[in-house]
Amino acid sequence: MSSRTKRLISYYKPYKKLFIADMLCAFMVAVITLIYPLLIRYVTNVVLVDYEIGKAMTVIIKLCVAIVFLSFLEFACNYFVTYKGHMMGAKMEYDMRKDIFTHLQKMPFSFYDNQKTGALMSRVTNDLFDITELCHHGPEDVVISVIKFVGAFVILININLWLTLIVFSVLPFMFVFALKMKTKMHDASKKNRASIAGVNASIEDNLSGIRVVTSFANEKVEIAKFQEGNNKWLSTKNDSYTRMGMFHSGLNWFMSIINVVLLCFGGIFIAKNIIDTADFLTFILYINNLIDPIKKLINFTEQFQNGITGFERFMEIMELEPDIKDTDMAVDAGVLKGEICFNNVAFKYSDDKEEVFKDVNLKINEGEYMALVGMSGVGKTTLCNLIPRFYEPTNGNITIDGSNVKDYTLKSLRRNIGVVAQDVYLFAGTVLENVSYGREDATYEEVVKACKSANAHEFIMNLPDGYNTYIGQRGVKLSGGQKQRLSIARVFLKNPSILIFDEATSALDNESERIVKDALERLAQNRTTIVIAHRLSTIKNANTIVVLGEEGIVEQGSHKELIEKKGAYATLYNTN
Repeated sequence: MSSRTKRLISYYKPYKKLFIADMLCAFMVAVITLIYPLLIRYVTNVVLVDYEIGKAMTVIIKLCVAIVFLSFLEFACNYFVTYKGHMMGAKMEYDMRKDIFTHLQKMPFSFYDNQKTGALMSRVTNDLFDITELCHHGPEDVVISVIKFVGAFVILININLWLTLIVFSVLPFMFVFALKMKTKMHDASKKNRASIAGVNASIEDNLSGIRVVTSFANEKVEIAKFQEGNNKWLSTKNDSYTRMGMFHSGLNWFMSIINVVLLCFGGIFIAKNIIDTADFLTFILYINNLIDPIKKLINFTEQFQNGITGFERFMEIMELEPDIKDTDMAVDAGVLKGEICFNNVAFKYSDDKEEVFKDVNLKINEGEYMALVGMSGVGKTTLCNLIPRFYEPTNGNITIDGSNVKDYTLKSLRRNIGVVAQDVYLFAGTVLENVSYGREDATYEEVVKACKSANAHEFIMNLPDGYNTYIGQRGVKLSGGQKQRLSIARVFLKNPSILIFDEATSALDNESERIVKDALERLAQNRTTIVIAHRLSTIKNANTIVVLGEEGIVEQGSHKELIEKKGAYATLYNTN
């Protein structure tokens, strides 16, 4: 048994009793369906032939009562299969969605660098639905179909062996056809999954950047890009439905051949008194009864392809091991002091041949205010992202308070580091919910205090509902300066030992920059602070300024020292 099969079966385990009850009900439905034609045959062949009128009526009435009882039992079993079976599938989907969402939270930045959000969303929604449809419908349909098929075959043999063999001789050809088409449908289904994921990614990308689209009046460009993906989806759907149409029509054609064979040979057998009319009528009922499980198996084949394709895509994500995770010996960092050392650190992205930087040796003392400057693209943000282990260095190591960052658990390490970025991300929700994200157990009073420290309290109180004001997706109802102050309040609430300011004021107007800069300086007090600076005039008071070049650190020192040196920093400062 493969590891993927074991993984799929594991999702049944919490609902083992429900699954067994569901299968028992499916078994009862199949058996009851097989009993009805036998009762009709008994009445036709025995009761109406051998019994006198009075006794025959009594037996018929008893049989009717039995049939009514069976019909209620069938109703109850069908209800259980439909309701509880679907709920079992929904619970399994719930578990799978929780697992894949939890797994996605563990993946490093490098994973998301190469993924489209819409494509990932498709795996968490559409694919999981198809998996669970297979998980609960599949076993039910197989149990009902197999019991009906085998039961009908055994009963038909007892009615007339030769007619049964003649009719069933068509089935091997039908199954060979089905198996060949199954492979083609599987390939088409997989391509269709990939195409709809691409469409979802395109929609997500467009809607997230709709303001940029509108501001550049590029609606036609976006429609053209979307149409390209939509056309690809339609093409894969056309291929999928072509094969599906061939599959269904082919199997229905075989069904028609079975009926033709039955009528031809059944008529011959009746003419030669090999089978009587009552048995032939029962035979027809069972053949029609046989068509239903075959149709279920047809639907199961299609369902199986969709479900297995979805499960393969689910497992493609679940089998990806995050390359950044806690080591076996990792310990809780506690409260770090904040002394950071880069030791011969080099880094390159996995898909790049050239290193972003190499041989970086740098020490940042506890409580020091260090500025990081350099031309765009030299890796300033990347260097800072190595500290909380958003990425791993390809060479060298980073220590905090003398211990390798890998020796700390990720959660405790990142708990000690606060990041204020230029591109602020706020969640759809209220002001209170967004600031509380810095520390979930914070009280309302603590949130207010953090917002006051971040110079945000005044503008929050002027909002329609104060701290309970809904700010829209990504904080769209707020200005850039307001969003930045909320992000700073979030970090105030977190109260980390180490701060990273990634060009936090570069996109703000002068007044907003002044207010935010004041909040940042208050936040930086008594903490180890790294500032990635865009406007060099704002970091003249830094203890140390580090200039990063294409291969690593070019020079470092105070503002005064670097200006006097008339090197790379002086050039940047004079042209800034």
